[in-house]
Amino acid sequence: MRFDILTIFPEMFDSPFNYSIIKRAVNKGIVEIYIHNIRDFSTNKHKSVDDYPYGGGSGMVMMIEPIALAIKKLMAERKYDEIIYTSPDGKPYNQSTANFLSTFNNILILCGHYKGIDERIREMFITQEISIGDYVLSGGEIAAMIMVDSIIRLIPGVLNDETSALSDSFQDNILSPPVYTRPL
Repeated sequence: MRFDILTIFPEMFDSPFNYSIIKRAVNKGIVEIYIHNIRDFSTNKHKSVDDYPYGGGSGMVMMIEPIALAIKKLMAERKYDEIIYTSPDGKPYNQSTANFLSTFNNILILCGHYKGIDERIREMFITQEISIGDYVLSGGEIAAMIMVDSIIRLIPGVLNDETSALSDSFQDNILSPPVYTRPL
């Protein structure tokens, strides 16, 4: 499985993706993760990616141009099963969604920031908007990390015991019974 992640803060992914289950999955060749800096696709000298919302309002939104150029470049290289936008107004993320996404080959995740993205990006490219909860984060990077981690552990060959993921909490919409290792 391949993940392509579009972000304005690529450095945030260095640590979480270099440890534990994610690192082992990458080292085994089961998973590929590529982080793309949206600023690399900006066409102005300051590498800006934000602008005032068309029609006014407070805050800034992510510009269409750098995001569209990044997505078009990646789409020219491969077909994506899903192009996900991490958004507070997206569908709530849960184990069922992780299970569904774990069956795909190529997923592109756009990390939201500021007050959102230019609406045309949603209309032209996004196949699914996902929210990890009803609270505010500084950006969609942490949401992307959570999704990638929860999806990777479901891919066959990632965990040493493939049946382990089947008894994880929230599989089949129920909490797994506690496992006790010693008498209480």
